[in-house]
Amino acid sequence: MNLKNIKNIYIIGIKGAGVTILAQYFRAQNINVLGSDIEDVFMTDEVLKRCGCKVLLGFKKENIPSDVDLIVYSTAYNIQNNEELAYALSSKKKVISYPEAMGSIFKDYFGIAVAGTHGKTTTSAWLGFVLNKAGLDPNVMVGANVPQFKGNALIGKSDYLILETDEYQNKFKYYLPKAVLLNNIEYDHPDFFKSEDEYRRVFIEFIKKIPKKGFLIANFDDPVIRKTAHVNCRARVISYAINEVADYVAYNIKSEAGKQYFKVHLTPSPSPSQEEGSEETNELGDFVIQLMGKHNVSNALAVIAAAIELNVPLNEIRVHLEDFIGTARRMQTMGEYRGAVLIDDYAHHPTEIKATLAATREKYPGKNIIAVFQPHTFTRTKALLKDFATSFDNADELIILDIYGSAREEHGGIHSKDIIKLIQNSTEYIPTIDETTDYLKTKIRRDDVVVFMGAGDVFEIGNNLLK
Repeated sequence: MNLKNIKNIYIIGIKGAGVTILAQYFRAQNINVLGSDIEDVFMTDEVLKRCGCKVLLGFKKENIPSDVDLIVYSTAYNIQNNEELAYALSSKKKVISYPEAMGSIFKDYFGIAVAGTHGKTTTSAWLGFVLNKAGLDPNVMVGANVPQFKGNALIGKSDYLILETDEYQNKFKYYLPKAVLLNNIEYDHPDFFKSEDEYRRVFIEFIKKIPKKGFLIANFDDPVIRKTAHVNCRARVISYAINEVADYVAYNIKSEAGKQYFKVHLTPSPSPSQEEGSEETNELGDFVIQLMGKHNVSNALAVIAAAIELNVPLNEIRVHLEDFIGTARRMQTMGEYRGAVLIDDYAHHPTEIKATLAATREKYPGKNIIAVFQPHTFTRTKALLKDFATSFDNADELIILDIYGSAREEHGGIHSKDIIKLIQNSTEYIPTIDETTDYLKTKIRRDDVVVFMGAGDVFEIGNNLLK
């Protein structure tokens, strides 16, 4: 993107995690950034304040300054639900969407896209952290706050740009990656993708874009990726797995004192000159990570493979991999209330819920786990209803709030009570944040671990308790 003559940028929907990344990037280029959004508390509020972006509350056409050079808007909004955007698009000002702006920036770098239904936030932040600590000075743009970045972006001076790429609304079509880390493909976003095939197809088309000189880091524990990666990617495919045959395999996985320990062996793909039946295996040794759950061992493998591909020395990878403490809203410990541990997690898909609760059970054996779940979007809840109902086996108690529709949906033919009807164990329906806060004030005991899960504002319950 040519920013040479741009001094003032206005962003509609500035608080969204991805859009906040752009705001930070523009500020690093010494561009003035002003934006608007709803009054709700967002995890990005502090980030915007720190980087000097003023936020106007509410969407009004009067908000847009006359001297603005570029208007960027979040795709959460359209001309039907946002009068400010409608006015901007009818004006003579230059207006582009967030993914168009990000895609324009991405193509100017050695763009490394991190994609997948689950784990892309952690993986992109983790890879960026390792490369940064190893001195590669990358640009890193992640969809959540990263405590070790003091925001959700790092603006470096190298040609590397690591970007968490979102498949929703097929934002992939705006990006031209030089490399891709692909974690998994599991049906999601039914409000946009009407079938599993349609959902899978956008990932397949995305890896087709990788140039021959690039590379794909592919999770072969995922059956869809295992079947389609080599067939559809013209670049080199570097595979990793825990339970399948792959180039990088983690084994001897153990957890102790809040850390995970594992070994990795590398079985490089045979070269054309290699004799049939011969196989070279390199033991890469022991690794330690601070993040719990087998899914995070898998994420770590993707980071190891990518870092080796980018010529980071193995010993540096080992040290920096262990130093990473995770991202906001991904099994993030909020604090304690009456001796009970409060954990915030972004899990909003059945697979993510299972992984989070399994990791919590592993970290806190013998504790009473209370899951507090806020379903996210009516379409997802309806499409994956039966899967949600079987996702909470590792919780001793479950509280389900009303569905959080976000800016996408106001209503739908489904209710939180429909999940409860399918669950046999101890489950409470409590509609609101305030009511759930009041209930937990009398419920929580010292031996409890309370996990707040969802992509909406369920974390506010934990904040309320800690206040």
